[in-house]
Amino acid sequence: MPLRQLRKEVFRANFMLVENGLVVLTWGNASGIDRARGLMVIKPSGMAYQDMRPEDLAVVDMDGVVVEGNLRPSSDTATHLALYKAWPDIAGVVHTHSIYATAFAQAGCPIPCYGTTQADFCPGDIPCVPPLTREEVEEAYEANTGKAIVRYYTERGLKPNEYPGALQQCHGPFAWGKSPVDAADNALILESVAKMAILTRGINPGVRPVPDYVLEKHYSRKHGPNAYYGQK
Repeated sequence: MPLRQLRKEVFRANFMLVENGLVVLTWGNASGIDRARGLMVIKPSGMAYQDMRPEDLAVVDMDGVVVEGNLRPSSDTATHLALYKAWPDIAGVVHTHSIYATAFAQAGCPIPCYGTTQADFCPGDIPCVPPLTREEVEEAYEANTGKAIVRYYTERGLKPNEYPGALQQCHGPFAWGKSPVDAADNALILESVAKMAILTRGINPGVRPVPDYVLEKHYSRKHGPNAYYGQK
């Protein structure tokens, strides 16, 4: 994909966060990667979305060094890079502080799978990654945030394509996907199922997770080897 086209897609993904009510002020960022060139395009740090143009996006190499653009990249750049380096199949990453998903993150709780909406998205609870240690924060906070997510997935055998989003405890949600736009879509789903979970538990505090056989059916019919959801 030409770098100019990637800029446009990352720009679109960032504005999807605004359009879908996932960010306020400057809270959030989306990125995309050109793996052939070893370059990442990401939102500038602290820049208001309404003032941003595609040419304002920062282009960095895999060490986070700016190679194109006059603005500082997002302060979360190292987190995005850590995810890209660990997971070669992802091509877009999004971070927000969306209200309901962040509420779960601040509570230190995974988002429980109460129904088929979430089962269509991932095969279980959306993970909540424990907070960083003092040493990790002081050493390289942003890079270690990404590494903590990767470590959590690795230790539990979770696949990033099956669980395309997670919560970082005390922080907020991160989502990823096959493209920047796909990652933004996953961030919206993450927020939507978080809101549904909170409302569901408010209606019935004793609610139980969706039965495994229902969860497995819904996930497999959309993502399994014999999936039949959607068009060919």
